[in-house]
Amino acid sequence: MSALGRTAKTLKRTAIQAVPTIAGIIILNFLFLNLMPGDAADAIAGRAGSATTETMEALRKSLGLDQSLLTRLLVYLGNLATFNLGQSANYNVAVSTLIAERLPNTMLLMLTALTLALTFGIGFGWIMAVFAGKWPDRLLTAFVLLFYSAPAFWLGLMTIVMFSAWLGWLPSSGNMTLGRNLQGFAGFKDRLVHLILPATAMAINFVAIYARLTRAAMLDVLRQDFMRTAAAKGLHPLVLQFRHAMRNALIPVTTVAGMHLANLLGGAVVIETVFGWPGIGRLTLDAVMARDYNVLLGIMLLSSIIVILVNMAIEILLSWLDPRIQAR
Repeated sequence: MSALGRTAKTLKRTAIQAVPTIAGIIILNFLFLNLMPGDAADAIAGRAGSATTETMEALRKSLGLDQSLLTRLLVYLGNLATFNLGQSANYNVAVSTLIAERLPNTMLLMLTALTLALTFGIGFGWIMAVFAGKWPDRLLTAFVLLFYSAPAFWLGLMTIVMFSAWLGWLPSSGNMTLGRNLQGFAGFKDRLVHLILPATAMAINFVAIYARLTRAAMLDVLRQDFMRTAAAKGLHPLVLQFRHAMRNALIPVTTVAGMHLANLLGGAVVIETVFGWPGIGRLTLDAVMARDYNVLLGIMLLSSIIVILVNMAIEILLSWLDPRIQAR
């Protein structure tokens, strides 16, 4: 089967699997959130200090919370059919507007962190495999163990203390300098400087995982018979390592990287809170504190769709890395 045919078959199979998966996620998320004690009316009354019974009833009626669970579910599904995610009870704006404002910041942070993690993780893993048992391997193994054992929130706080408070090299919060309205290259540089610390703190733990995976996979491939045959034919060691060993070693790394996307979304809540990054993670935390269920449902639906799309891309990439992996 040609590469195009395999890609089309993989896309068709994953798309068919995605439809019931997303439907199940929507219904389960709605039921779990709405069965929890408390609602947005309680949160609003809490912020106001107090509220009478009549006020609470009027508030729940205005938010549609006085209806039965089944009625609210049917209304929610009907709104989704028209691409309407509902209204935020906390911000009093459309959920889609809130997500559209925050999503680019979170995607920028996640993709930068994932790129850093893959680049340094695969690079470290390659060095550790090539120099297995020697001092570069031992030195990097010690660093990797340190990276793996450090939680992201602690790394975030320590990088703020070191690079922002002590050295004053990098800003400690936000995604741009407020009030300066920088444009062009100055604006790009300003955003890049604000991105370094949160992206690094998010990536470090994953660098350790990808380095160890790459090292183990590279060592396994380098011991295979076909590698000895290729070496006997006189291929240059770098050609052996990058064309044959690295390509096979990337298969488990690519698979795990796709699975880690959900972890990155979860980690964004912590990193965005520590660094004051205005993204989906902070919006999620605010929605949890305000019991703003429409916002939470919209974020969880978006997260599910992103994870499914990335897994589709991973399956296509895997079939390219190893043509023996064909859509069945």
